[in-house]
Amino acid sequence: MPIYEYKCNACGNRFETLVMGSSTPECPSCDSPDLARLMSACGFVSKSSGPGGETRVKSSASSSSCAGCSSTSCSSCGVG
Repeated sequence: MPIYEYKCNACGNRFETLVMGSSTPECPSCDSPDLARLMSACGFVSKSSGPGGETRVKSSASSSSCAGCSSTSCSSCGVG
């Protein structure tokens, strides 16, 4: 069940949603099914310990590691 990023052609809202099977998503703002699926930046977070024991965080996302994150807290991914 992938999460896709969409832009609503009716109101311009950008959002992410989980798509189950062959279901057709609708805009959460205006309920329009007229959506354009966007190309999302693939991202991951890699944590490792540095030579002094400090935690290093690397991200493959663009300039901000939370650009596509829909979480309300960075505690779920450890970035911050």
